[in-house]
Amino acid sequence: MTRALMFMGTGSDVGKSLLVAGLCRAFVRRGLRVAPFKPQNMSNNAAVTEDGGEIGRAQALQARAACRPPTTAMNPVLLKPEQETGAQLVVRGRRRASMSARDYFARRATLLPEVLAAFAELASDVDLILVEGAGSASEVNLRDQDIANFGFAQAAKVPGVVIGDIERGGVIAALVGTFAVIDPADAGLIVATLVNKFRGDPTLFTAGRSVIAERTGVPCLGPVPYFADAHKLPAEDVMALDGPQRTGTGRYHIVVPRLPRIANFDDLDPLRAEPGVAVTVVEPGRPLPRDADLIILPGSKATRADLAALRSQGWDIDILAHHRAGGRVLGICGGYQMLGQTIADPDGIEGPSGTSAGLGLLDVQTVLTPVKQLRLEQAMAMPSGLPIAGYHMHMGLSQGPDLARPFAMVQGDPEGATSPNGLVRGTYLHGLFAADDFRRAFIGSAATGGINYEAGIEATLDALATHLETHLDLDALLALAQPVRLA
Repeated sequence: MTRALMFMGTGSDVGKSLLVAGLCRAFVRRGLRVAPFKPQNMSNNAAVTEDGGEIGRAQALQARAACRPPTTAMNPVLLKPEQETGAQLVVRGRRRASMSARDYFARRATLLPEVLAAFAELASDVDLILVEGAGSASEVNLRDQDIANFGFAQAAKVPGVVIGDIERGGVIAALVGTFAVIDPADAGLIVATLVNKFRGDPTLFTAGRSVIAERTGVPCLGPVPYFADAHKLPAEDVMALDGPQRTGTGRYHIVVPRLPRIANFDDLDPLRAEPGVAVTVVEPGRPLPRDADLIILPGSKATRADLAALRSQGWDIDILAHHRAGGRVLGICGGYQMLGQTIADPDGIEGPSGTSAGLGLLDVQTVLTPVKQLRLEQAMAMPSGLPIAGYHMHMGLSQGPDLARPFAMVQGDPEGATSPNGLVRGTYLHGLFAADDFRRAFIGSAATGGINYEAGIEATLDALATHLETHLDLDALLALAQPVRLA
């Protein structure tokens, strides 16, 4: 009999994704078959699934923690922001439309049957489903037609745990206030609260737990101490890029402009982990550092719009100056398209139709096309011949003379492009730097750590599971889960 338990938050970034990942691994270590589920996600950090679709990066990480291949059923609705007030709608891993936020909120309830079908599909093959809500569960102004939090929980009759982030301050008010503003029927689904990201002596919060339990009428779990190694795991969304500009102290300096619609920025994570490397993500309003050894133009959800934003910051001038001085430039996916001569969007796929001049560092031209390419790939880097395991997730076809010098070979076919002098390269392959030998060869002598990136992810997931086993009563938590009963 499959059971399910949902984890909602008093707000965004309270640690829902990380807790679900850690609990997936912890319950798998107890011999249970576990699957993660998020009814609706909003993120430009996505992953390709084995069934040929895409889901949020956080759910792919949770699937890995659960020792299961990621599938589109784990995140049936994914919103990928393309503009300030609109997003691409992905349903069961496939792009369905681009629409404004207003249109989506008016139509989202029509997606609930597909969400419930995905949930039932998972329930047929596991012992436990750990469900993650989205954003804040107490946004009562968005409750009508909700499918991400209580709307789903009510339809599937899944009990919920509400998580508060004590690091933000006001966690008692946030948790108690959630009960005060939500509908009593929704409050009836909450079986516990949980205090996350605690620092210091947990016994100092004993009285706080009592107050929360008394005011809400349900147990208060935790507090769960702050997990210091969280930064070693792929991040869910762009909020992870907030904070210090530069990470690492290595002598090889990689510079990345933070584009407004940056996508799949976890491509940078293995580089951040290299002891010989420093990575600087440059915020708008600041020039690109002149001591860069390598500039990476990352993926983008709206390539032409982000190229215009790059120019408005003067970063195009910085990139061209870096190139004239003999510096290396790498473009990944949308960044690859920006390095070319032109980017045409005749059908208005990512915004108003038209053609934009690229940076002109690669002799290629790109035309955006309606069909999104979603594939897991096993590639061979050129000219080294080193293996790369990555994925394609893009719309567009690039052609031109520089494709005669490919970045890689994929199943015998050339992929990507290289300038005649070899200093500028472009590829559609995401996830390429997770390949240790390729990463070290690409960086060169600066790669001194000899790290195994994928093994590091596994070790961190195990450490997270141990962390939660130490600070939570997992038997009590499992007892809160209820059997799945779907028609």
